[in-house]
Amino acid sequence: MLSAAIILSLGYIIWIASADGTSGATTVLPVVLWHGMGDTCCLPFSLGSIKKLIEEHTNGTYVRSLKIGGNVVLDYESGFFVHPNEQVEYVCKHLAQDERLAKGYNAIGFSQGGQFLRAVAQRCPEPPMRTLITLGGQHQGVFGLPKCPTLTATSCEYLSRLLNEAAYEEWVQDELVQATYWHDPLHENHYRLGSTFLADINNELYLNENYIENLNKLKRFVMVKFLNDTIVQPKDSQWFQFYTSGQDQVIQPFNESKVYKDLGLDRMLREGKLQFLGIEGDHLAISKAWFIEHLVPLLLSA
Repeated sequence: MLSAAIILSLGYIIWIASADGTSGATTVLPVVLWHGMGDTCCLPFSLGSIKKLIEEHTNGTYVRSLKIGGNVVLDYESGFFVHPNEQVEYVCKHLAQDERLAKGYNAIGFSQGGQFLRAVAQRCPEPPMRTLITLGGQHQGVFGLPKCPTLTATSCEYLSRLLNEAAYEEWVQDELVQATYWHDPLHENHYRLGSTFLADINNELYLNENYIENLNKLKRFVMVKFLNDTIVQPKDSQWFQFYTSGQDQVIQPFNESKVYKDLGLDRMLREGKLQFLGIEGDHLAISKAWFIEHLVPLLLSA
């Protein structure tokens, strides 16, 4: 078990003290995991432990933890330097080739892996994603980088300055993943025109009806917000909320945002497909007991 006091990156799951539980199932859909920034697919103390936990409590269901590139070094670097559009295309191709996913799968995204998996649901409806669970996902983007523990202090300072001053420059969008979901509420037009990933998957450039229809094919879309998050700013982005345009203090109500209707979230809410879960703790600090109690049943349901 890891100490909750040791947070190694923006993307690592940090297990806190937990109790064991048991769950059984005869037939459970496969599960696809996508790690966060600064993490990789298979570290035994991060997504490796998540994979094992799911297997233990779903009667050994197939769990695929996504690896971007041919090795863990490339996988790690992808979280910073491989454009999300390229990553999503890569994942869609590999999921389509996995015969064990052909009848459908559930998906869990950690931190930025959450919005990346949502892009998979919207762009690649085959094989079908049934339930999408995002843990600390930044669905409306971020505006602020208060912690950057995976990089040196100098690199972190440079990254923060770059995002604040030049996030929407073409070369920054091409070379830095976090710039593609940097959402500046003070300059909304710059964001919509300059964002090469988030503005697109949120239907803020033009209405892509396929995005709406494909997202609504989900049986369930579960968003988990870390209530004491000091990394994601604003933390409300984890529940698809963001600052009211023109300032960075007041959060706009979910049902008043443009994306609420433009992405068909209003329809999903009416149909009972949206679930908003909150958990005390900092970014991705979660107990095994909470995971077993709140998330495993979602994976077990048909």
